[in-house]
Amino acid sequence: MQDIRVAIIEDDHEIRELMQIIIEGSPGFTCPYSFESCESAIENIKLKDIDILLMDIDLPGMNGVEGVQKIKSLDSDISILMLTIHEESEYVFDSLCAGANGYILKGTPPVKLLGFIQDAFQGGAPMSASIAQKVVRYFHRSNDSGLSDRELEILQLLCDGQNYISIGKALFISKNTVKGHIKSIYRKLHVHNRAEAVKKAIKDKLIR
Repeated sequence: MQDIRVAIIEDDHEIRELMQIIIEGSPGFTCPYSFESCESAIENIKLKDIDILLMDIDLPGMNGVEGVQKIKSLDSDISILMLTIHEESEYVFDSLCAGANGYILKGTPPVKLLGFIQDAFQGGAPMSASIAQKVVRYFHRSNDSGLSDRELEILQLLCDGQNYISIGKALFISKNTVKGHIKSIYRKLHVHNRAEAVKKAIKDKLIR
């Protein structure tokens, strides 16, 4: 049986090297390509020579979402698994909508990583458990407000009594970014202040 051929696009040298060692050292897997950027991969990779592509989403230059779109336009059959630290659903859905076949968190144990690769090779759509839960909640929640997952997170914190600064610290974003999201929340909910937003969030069951 032919080995599963895996390529890696990851700008962190240590992470890239570790994944390559894990894959190359495991029976039934091989890693013929390893790149630090999408641009380098697109220029040098022979897509017919690989089965699975592991790609970081936070890449210098062309990011992972753009990379998925470009590579899928060159070979729609290749399976691409996003490998990243991000659990936020916006990143998940941007990647999946671009054509990614799965979404795996960095730090996934080697055995699970190889299992995810094998699953994708067999036509599956593997996701780390925490990300899968977010996807399920996204499709099951009763929300026709049009709010993104990030906006719902901020709305929840607003309802918890947090201010702009504490929300920014909790979500690792700037105060100005928080303000921009809250402005969008008010617009989508058709409200004008925090009190109205909290009242609507509770009434429409947009928060826990």
